[in-house]
Formats: sequence, C-alpha cells, structure tokens
Amino acid sequence: MADMQSGIGPFVGVFLQERGWASGLIGTAMTIGNVAGMLITTPIGGFIDASRNKRLWVVIPGVCVVLASAIILISQNFWAVTFSQVAQSLASAAIVPAVTGITLGIARQKGFNALNGRNQAFNHAGNMVGAALSGYLGYSYGYVAVFVLAAAFGLIAIACVLMIPAKSIDDRVARGSKEDDSKAPPDAMAMLLRHKPLLVLALALAIFHLGNAAIVPLYGLAAVAEGQANGPSFVATTVVIAQGVMVVTSLIAMKAASKRNYWPVILVSFMFLPIRGVLAFFLTGWWGVVPVQVLDGIGTGLQTVAVPGVVARSLNGTGRINLGQGAVITVQGVGASLSPALGGWIAEWIGYGPTFLLLGGFGLASTALWLAFGAAMKKY
Repeated sequence: MADMQSGIGPFVGVFLQERGWASGLIGTAMTIGNVAGMLITTPIGGFIDASRNKRLWVVIPGVCVVLASAIILISQNFWAVTFSQVAQSLASAAIVPAVTGITLGIARQKGFNALNGRNQAFNHAGNMVGAALSGYLGYSYGYVAVFVLAAAFGLIAIACVLMIPAKSIDDRVARGSKEDDSKAPPDAMAMLLRHKPLLVLALALAIFHLGNAAIVPLYGLAAVAEGQANGPSFVATTVVIAQGVMVVTSLIAMKAASKRNYWPVILVSFMFLPIRGVLAFFLTGWWGVVPVQVLDGIGTGLQTVAVPGVVARSLNGTGRINLGQGAVITVQGVGASLSPALGGWIAEWIGYGPTFLLLGGFGLASTALWLAFGAAMKKY
C-alpha cells in the first residue's frame, strides 16, 4: 500500500521538466491536484466513520492510482497531467483515515499506538523498496516503467486489503465510539471547530508543510537542472534515504509515545525543517542528498506515528475519529498544496538556494505555535 499512496508523485516533476515544462507550471499542476485532495479529505473521513466496509476505502484509492499512472503516460497536456494529479490526490486523501480506521477497529485504543507504529514502519519500508525499484526501472527503461510499477502496486494493494477479514474490524471502535451513538450522533462540524487541540495540531502542521512539501521536488529539479544527476535515479535515491530513516524513527516515536505522550515527538519533528533548509541551501546534488533526506526522514517519520495518535486519543469517545483525521489532513493539505506552487515560482525569481532558506523558516513558526499551546497538547 505504501507505493500506492506516494505513487508517481516524486517523479512527476523531473518527468515533466525533461519534456520542457517550467518549474512554475509544474508546481501549478501539482498544486491543483493537491487542492482537490484537500477539499475531499474531510468528507472522506466522515464517510469512513459511517461506512461498514472500511476496506472499500482502500480499494477506491488503488483504482485512482492506476488511472493516474495511465493518464500521465498517455498525454502530457496540462489538463491531462492536472487530472492525473487530482486522481493521485484522491488516493492519498482516503488512504490515511482508511488505514487508521482499520487499525483502530482491529487493535482498539489500547493497542492502537503499537500497531500504528508497526504499520508506519512497514509503510516506510514499502516506500523505500518501491522507490528503489522505481529508480532502477526508470534508469534502465525510462519513466514508463515507473508509472507502470505504481499502477501494479495499486492492484496488489487492492488484493491485499481484501484478505483482511471484514469481521475483524469493529466499526464502532474504528470511529471512536465508547458506546452505540447511532441514535444521537454529535454534530460533526461544531465538534471539530470547538476542539482546541485538533485546531492547534492542524494549523501547526499546515505551516510546517507549507515549507516542507516543496523541498524534495525543488531539490530534485535543482540537481537535474545543473546536470548533477540523472532524473529517475536521483529522485529514487532521495526517497530511499528518507524512507529508510522513517522506518527507524516510526518505531522510536511509537516507543516514546507509549512512555509519555505525543507532544514532544511532534515538537522535535518541527525543529528539523529549518536545519534541512539551511543544508539544502549550502549543499546541492549528490553532496547534499544524504543529510537533507535524513532530516526529512526523521521529521516526517515522527509525524506519521504521532499525528494519527494525537487525533485518536483526543477524539476518543466522540465517534468522529476518522472525520477528525480527515480534517487535520485537510488543513495540513492547505500548506502542502500551496507549497509546490509557492516554491516553484519563488525559485524562478530568486533561485533555488534562497528558496530553500525561506521554506525552512516555516518550521520555526510551527515550533513557536506548538510551544505556545503546549499546555493544551501535552495531555495527549
């Protein structure tokens, strides 16, 4: 499922650049796709809460990945590429709340932290292997092989999730209900808007990803533009390094949260972005890929465990856990969706180096916000 979620995303930028696209236009197409995913994520979370077939919400993203891979191979027209990014974003939007719901429905609150941590470790290991295969196949056979591989993983993921017995997933527990609340469900939007910890978490993540999301694609574009790297193999290397680090940090985050809470785990994740921006400024190409991506792996790896954990703990008993997951991803997606366009156009104006410094500065803002509301967040 890991490669299905990331899909063709890391390779789209250099694929289009080699076909004559400017960085600003590439960022715009990616941003439109991200905005579409952002708009649908919260409703999808609500549908997953209400659904009695959680596995369906993994099957649908798998189909979207296959479509996205096919479309971008058939045509590099701006709107065709944009539509493929929308399909990929729909897949990414559904997969996190779907897997969270399935995990919670199987393990319940008591076992959620441990199972979610292991899930994320396997998720990052899958991304690492998928990226390595993509890099090898892309180097040997071109980008067509990369997109075919993503589609194949989507089909395999559909088959795998259907192997999970439907009866092993408790739908009531999966949405965070302590008792049957079907007669008087809480007002969804009012609950989300009144929930201070959820709002703080979402806003801090949005600021973080406004800076973080553009660094990897811009770093790849900078290296390829300067002739320092082969497109597919370079992108694959950045992904492999980051995902390898995330395997370890996911397990560390799981252990840390089981002893205390998720607050310090997320704080540390925010602090790595400014350091990463500075390193990306001074180091480009193969010289900088290892330290830049190790830091990305640490920050993102910590968040993949801690963010679903905070939402699951804070919304336990409301019956709206997956809706909350979707809402957090939506607000976080505001930052992530604007980041490629922001970074792409700024890079055209002032160059890649200063852009990395500017993007890294958003991590300082997230850190400040997280510290300011620490009292409200430390209980989770």
